[in-house]
Amino acid sequence: MTVMDPNAVMKELKDGNTRFANGETIHSAESSLAKLKDFSKTGQFPKAIVLCCSDSRAPVELIFDQDIGDLFVIRVAGNIVAPSLVGSVEYATSMFGTSLVLVMGHTQCGAIRATLSSIEKAETFSENINDIVKRIRPHIFTIAKNKNTLDADKMAQAIEANVRASVGQLETSSQLIEELVRKGKMHIQGAVLNLDTGFVEFLEM
Repeated sequence: MTVMDPNAVMKELKDGNTRFANGETIHSAESSLAKLKDFSKTGQFPKAIVLCCSDSRAPVELIFDQDIGDLFVIRVAGNIVAPSLVGSVEYATSMFGTSLVLVMGHTQCGAIRATLSSIEKAETFSENINDIVKRIRPHIFTIAKNKNTLDADKMAQAIEANVRASVGQLETSSQLIEELVRKGKMHIQGAVLNLDTGFVEFLEM
């Protein structure tokens, strides 16, 4: 099992995102299909794990100009951390040695908007949507209650705060992950996709 340097993988993702935003993808349907056939025989060895939002406007492989087999993607509304999602991260790193975990939020996130609304307007949702809101709520409550902040700024601050919270939760979510982070064998990085530009901002952690 070959473990890629997380810094090298991060550079690949940044370079791929630049290609995507500039319309310079290096992949084709033919090459992707060929890789799929190969991976069906040899198995997968993804270079990064990406925990991101389910939003249809944030297709991770396209945004980072990556191909089939490159990324182990875990998608959930609001890029929240829950036990089954932690298990998915544990599975990928245990099976494939993947050392970079990217938690990516995005602008205009509906889960963040719903959570802000639940705090500011006491809006209620279905039981299952509320489970997502409850996981986000503690991390953005102070931001939502700040009456001196414009709505657009609240949204931006809340999106970033939620990403940082998910990174922090993952770092301490299990003995396996905590040990890998402590030994420097796993790096967990936060990022935010700008839907207006297609560029991803990698957060200072």
